[in-house]
Amino acid sequence: MKRTYMITGVILALLGAGMSVNFAAESPDPMAPRAEIRYVSPAPPYGLPQTIEDLENDPVTPEQLRLGKNLFFDTILSDDRTIACASCHRPDHGFASPDAKSPGVHGQVTLRNAPTLFNRALAKSFMWDGRIATLEEQVLNPIIDEREMGLPLEEAVSRLKQSTTYSQAFQLAYKNGVTQENLARALAGFTRRIWLGNSPVDHFVDGNVGHLSVEARTGMWIFESKGQCWRCHTPPSFADEDFHNTGVGVRNGVAEPGREAITKNPEDRGKFKTPTLRGLTLTPPYMHDGSLTTLEEVVEFYRKGGEPNPNLDRHIQPLDLSDDDARNLVEFLKALSITVDPPENQ
Repeated sequence: MKRTYMITGVILALLGAGMSVNFAAESPDPMAPRAEIRYVSPAPPYGLPQTIEDLENDPVTPEQLRLGKNLFFDTILSDDRTIACASCHRPDHGFASPDAKSPGVHGQVTLRNAPTLFNRALAKSFMWDGRIATLEEQVLNPIIDEREMGLPLEEAVSRLKQSTTYSQAFQLAYKNGVTQENLARALAGFTRRIWLGNSPVDHFVDGNVGHLSVEARTGMWIFESKGQCWRCHTPPSFADEDFHNTGVGVRNGVAEPGREAITKNPEDRGKFKTPTLRGLTLTPPYMHDGSLTTLEEVVEFYRKGGEPNPNLDRHIQPLDLSDDDARNLVEFLKALSITVDPPENQ
């Protein structure tokens, strides 16, 4: 059965429909112009499942989606009004951070790299260590985190209530206006509709082979055979939503706590959530600590078998890849970041 491709540009009409609230007077947009329009859509693009439980459980109106969009870009939600969600999850950088660790309020620095927000409607848990179960909870966490936005939720709600513009916008979006729950709903509703799909790889697996280069096709074979990448990076998001110790963040043979800090299970030491491979060319640096800056470095890291430590995943072993194999694998990974026009019969 062929996939159905939804044109992402429909969001332009959706976000503007029936809206009379003007956000121009709010705090400065840290990311102008707003490149996220290219990636935001009410429905998943070609190559992703067209029925997603999280979307069905979270229907949004144009008013709610536009409210979430503006909150995402507004520094009003940080203690010193300098940081917005978009400051770390930058649309011009694949909704990720170009910094290994992002700057926060009052000179603070985050503990881990800010990953991409692409396709989070497919997520099973959130944060690198999986300590958060829902997107509604996750979107509030940076607001209260003292290293990120550092604002108590009570103060965030108070600020929004004091804003005539936001008071009106919340009232249009939700019958009970500004509440902590509605703040979470608005931000989660927007984040849930940040997509990346419609890649040459998606077309190739559906029989439309012309978009994928010969090198990338060879790299896809490496990915699925002796590279063993598929074991953790499974389609459609190219992430298994599980936790693995791949030897990242190991110092002198000792791994960071990672998932162990949440489960208290010593066997989980050094395990971190598998990130999506979609959008990699947009989102360097890589890994939870931002320690690798190029895709070539990432492939070389796994080619040598990661950094040894007692809990290293049994599937992480030195790979018998030639230099040509490594180059072709990089070309396949790059192809997951490209978007192409849908075939005429889609």
